[in-house]
Amino acid sequence: MGQVIESGQPILVDLLTNQAGTFLVSRLPLKNEAGEVIGAVGYVLLDHPETTMQPLLAKFGRLQGELDAARREIAQARWPKHSIASFIGASPAALEVKRLARRVALTDSAVLLLGETGTGKELLAHGIHAASKRALRPLVSVNIAAVPDTLLEAEFFGVAPGAYTGAERKGREGKFKLADGGTLFLDEIGDMPLALQAKLLRALQEQEIEPLGSNRVERVDVRVIAATSRDLAAMVADGGFRADLYYRLNVLPIRLPPLRERLADLEALAEALSEDIARRSGMAHKSLAPDALDLLAALPWPGNIRELRNVIEQATLMTDDVHLEARHFAAALPLALPASPAPGGVPDGQSAVGTAATAGAVTAAARAQTGPMAAAAGQAALAAALLRPLAEQVNEVEDAAIDAALRATGGNRVAAAKLLRMSRAALYAKLARQTRRIDVAR
Repeated sequence: MGQVIESGQPILVDLLTNQAGTFLVSRLPLKNEAGEVIGAVGYVLLDHPETTMQPLLAKFGRLQGELDAARREIAQARWPKHSIASFIGASPAALEVKRLARRVALTDSAVLLLGETGTGKELLAHGIHAASKRALRPLVSVNIAAVPDTLLEAEFFGVAPGAYTGAERKGREGKFKLADGGTLFLDEIGDMPLALQAKLLRALQEQEIEPLGSNRVERVDVRVIAATSRDLAAMVADGGFRADLYYRLNVLPIRLPPLRERLADLEALAEALSEDIARRSGMAHKSLAPDALDLLAALPWPGNIRELRNVIEQATLMTDDVHLEARHFAAALPLALPASPAPGGVPDGQSAVGTAATAGAVTAAARAQTGPMAAAAGQAALAAALLRPLAEQVNEVEDAAIDAALRATGGNRVAAAKLLRMSRAALYAKLARQTRRIDVAR
């Protein structure tokens, strides 16, 4: 009745339940001759409608149940699909990413995920949201690169009713409003047009939005996680990205390493991807043979884990064999294959550092056997050679041992790892570091 008096509008055919039972009622405003609301009157149209109007109430109950089910489905679709543990890997680089992700999940500050395409930025965003206090609220994702520039403002901030020709009469909520209380994931933030960056900055700073075509400011409570594969700092320097927005987003940056920098995780990633491919395709799980892992570890992977999944999935679907060997990847591999082994079975370029260390040791030994004066000179040279950073000397010894093992096994990395009594993943990681040191030296 108070609502009728306040609004001046009637409420017709409503259900009222109290201690006396359930009634079908209507409520009408009372107005004076000047049209002013001076009161309200309520009418009981029907008592005990649960018996006399059972079909109508049953239909109402079904509709209410369908509405509740639809709301649950929408809510589930916006729940995080991954946890931080879903970021597979036990290499130092992967462990550092997961440590930082758990740390930032405890805060409400903006997070900036940096990394090449296919490194798992969206997966980590889901994991951060799932580990935060906002986990029970929506996680809303927007791929900025996939939305036309002309529609981005409406996508972010919503549209007021009748804002423009063809707009919905009821208006439409934007992603900020849908994520209220939860997390908004902005993928490919580097592709956002400059004209919209200022409005996004205001929304982040003030936690206020203004729907398109409206003069009404709405409060929101949103935590933003942004991701990009582009160099935002360079874009700021070139004027392609606002410096103030960059500083607002770059509060808690996390760099996701490319696959070639964490080859120690390759075997675990391949196993997890194979299991997921088998589950989605309904096929039997297929394991990877050692020579297949060797081949995959030698590739540069510009598409990172997304590319790795594509290659494994192609090889899986193109054969009925249970074990995938190197030959199964011939059609699926990218054009950039590893360099052919050098004579003796050692891959080109990978033995340069170790070979130099071995040659130096042989030379010193030879000098020590040419007489007293030559021996003294050799000992002095050896002492001078030892007065270098210990890490550098350890690297040289490791490189020489790995080169010797590869020569002894004809370039077979699995056999070389067994000979050195180390895991295959550890050998891959050391070979990758060896290659990077050679590239830097060049």
